[in-house]
Amino acid sequence: MADMTYTTLVRSGIRIPRLCLGGMSFGKPSADFHQWTIGPDETRAVIARALELGVNFIDTANCYAHGTSEEYIGAALRELGIPRDQVVLASKVFFNEGGLSREAINREIDGTLQRLGTDYLDLYIIHRFDYETPMEETMEALDGLVRAGKVRALGASAMYAYQLHNMQVVAEKNGWTPFTSMQCHYNLLYREDEREMIPVCRQYDMALTPYSPLASGHLCRPTWESDSARSRTDVVVRNKYDADRERDMPIVARVAELAERHGVPMSRIALAWHWARGVEAPIVGCSKPERVDDAVAALDVALTAEEVAYLEEPYVAHELVGPAARPGEKPLAGTTNPNAK
Repeated sequence: MADMTYTTLVRSGIRIPRLCLGGMSFGKPSADFHQWTIGPDETRAVIARALELGVNFIDTANCYAHGTSEEYIGAALRELGIPRDQVVLASKVFFNEGGLSREAINREIDGTLQRLGTDYLDLYIIHRFDYETPMEETMEALDGLVRAGKVRALGASAMYAYQLHNMQVVAEKNGWTPFTSMQCHYNLLYREDEREMIPVCRQYDMALTPYSPLASGHLCRPTWESDSARSRTDVVVRNKYDADRERDMPIVARVAELAERHGVPMSRIALAWHWARGVEAPIVGCSKPERVDDAVAALDVALTAEEVAYLEEPYVAHELVGPAARPGEKPLAGTTNPNAK
């Protein structure tokens, strides 16, 4: 297994591994969020293995499992005796009362810090774009958290590229802290952000930390269907991917073909594609320690330019999945509920 390699969030200088451990798998199961999340003991085991392998970058959100994801992560780090400066903690704000208003941001950061059991976050991410709050109010409030020492750096998540650009312009114009990372929806089955979002991110030296790099498991098996608890119960996953099943299966087949050629699981091919594409740190959700091993082992897989082109060739344009719909528009898939990512 490859040794972990590291990079930096350029604008902040924060050192991160080339993988991020996603926190959506952690927390108390519930019928109105996710029924497939794992408990505190299992969470601690996954985090322990991740840290052992050098994956010390953990991403969660205030809304994941109604806040219990943050609680389980914080408890695991305390029980494992991990020094605070040895882990990079990220969380998100938006799916809460008040969205990205100044009042909401100041309230929600305190709740997140309390649940995680820390006095600062390394990375604070806006979960979506807020149409109800002026960008100036949001960016000034976020900058205030950095100045107060509650947050080291800022990140953004799924939105339209023009929205990210406008928010960066507001930050620069007023001398406020800009975004240093983008957590976008990006994988072999969904590449729409290559058109505008990723170029804007590169314009502003933002690191890419995509969510759903394995397309919620669709890039991990040669068949579309699965009997996993998540596949049976996660309506959001079906809304995100099922409509494009027929168009996407040729890509899945090519991932399976290359995996067989390399003698590795399909997931490693899907992750290796991200690094071949220049992604800094894809976010992987792991419900068992061995899933962490498998993700880290993907660092050993080097795809040739020809293999990358072969994987990408069947792709066709998709409907947008991720950004919050503009006022008056029909909601896009995976935009109205924090279950989305």
